[in-house]
Amino acid sequence: MKARVRGILFAWALLAQAVPAGAAPVPDGFRAIALGMSLDAVKAALQKDTYFDYRGDPDVSMLQKPEDNLIDCAGYSYITRAFFQFHDKVLYTFILELNPAEISFYSVYTQLTEKYGAPESLSPSAVVWQSDRYRLSLERPLSVKYIDRKVFDQLKEAGKMRESDREVSREEFLRQF
Repeated sequence: MKARVRGILFAWALLAQAVPAGAAPVPDGFRAIALGMSLDAVKAALQKDTYFDYRGDPDVSMLQKPEDNLIDCAGYSYITRAFFQFHDKVLYTFILELNPAEISFYSVYTQLTEKYGAPESLSPSAVVWQSDRYRLSLERPLSVKYIDRKVFDQLKEAGKMRESDREVSREEFLRQF
């Protein structure tokens, strides 16, 4: 088992070295869908794109926060499913689950490396390309994630602050005993 893991890591290291010069910047989206788009613009783009089976708004939404929206839609051909996450009606992350019967992890990795250069990080579970604004990751088993790092980091920090407030409230509650 250890030899197999070492072999996989060695192969990853070799792949990371075979990178052409003049790589493109980390992208902000896929086809007509880009991070930072409005909720309505993404809906319109999904309806026009033949890779997505978007059928309009769901009848019921169970999201906990009114400022957050999520579009979950099936895909066609190379895309099996897609998730688009919004904060204040602006797209800040999306995930494309790809069809392993139609396309391989290696072929996507090869295309991304040829286009965007060497990844910033490489592990058996994920390969990551990053700029100061965007993060693109190819993850196992076979999905591609686009993240607006600025919005994501702000939301993560706000979550830490809420957790900190919750911990203070918990301590105050416990002192009452």
